[in-house]
Amino acid sequence: MYNANNKGGFIMAKPKYGYGWAIKWALAAVILAAGILSKIYEEDIVYAATGLAVVIFSVFRVYPLMKTLKTEVLRTINLIEIIFEFIIGAVMVYVAFSGKSDEALWTALYGYMLTFFLLARGVIYFVSLYYFNEKSEAAKFWTHMFFIAIGPVVLTLTLQDNDTIISTLGWILLVVAIGGGIYLGFDGYGGYRKYREYSKSINQPKEKEKDKPKDKNIEKELPKPIEDEAEQPETYIS
Repeated sequence: MYNANNKGGFIMAKPKYGYGWAIKWALAAVILAAGILSKIYEEDIVYAATGLAVVIFSVFRVYPLMKTLKTEVLRTINLIEIIFEFIIGAVMVYVAFSGKSDEALWTALYGYMLTFFLLARGVIYFVSLYYFNEKSEAAKFWTHMFFIAIGPVVLTLTLQDNDTIISTLGWILLVVAIGGGIYLGFDGYGGYRKYREYSKSINQPKEKEKDKPKDKNIEKELPKPIEDEAEQPETYIS
């Protein structure tokens, strides 16, 4: 610890509370900005957000999935799915950043790519569940059931040249962004409050240690006086 003349200075020891609150506030701002832009630049943001989500979902699943699946057949099926999903995500990202997302061709292809992703994920999950006896939790089961149900809806809207898909996803992104921004903002507020409490504690002057009172019960042991030897009667030899 360093303190210059007790009037300022800095502490070299590891602080009790870090600066995670600042990162959370920055992320909250980014997420809120992305949500707002998703309605201003709807096609570009929806394409980019969906593509990046699919790419991340594909890449980070590879190693854990290959290590934990029970059979070689399941590993092969899931690996093929991941490769195709990665390609779809990469195409979406390319379209978003190349400025082509508002073209009619790519608007239609977006619906087909999203349908493929939803149905492929749902079908492979249920194949693993019922034919290869993979265990699963309830939340995961209902999520993939939703994928199976919403996939045909997306495909139908795409075949009808309906732009409802991107518009709806734009609103969903806005809602998610607002919710995520509020959550990170309040979470960062809690971290900042703890940080300020810690900062206050290290800035408070420390009380000087008073001299400890001596224990009155402890007495110095004095040397005992030497007792006079008893006088012996003199004996005379006659």
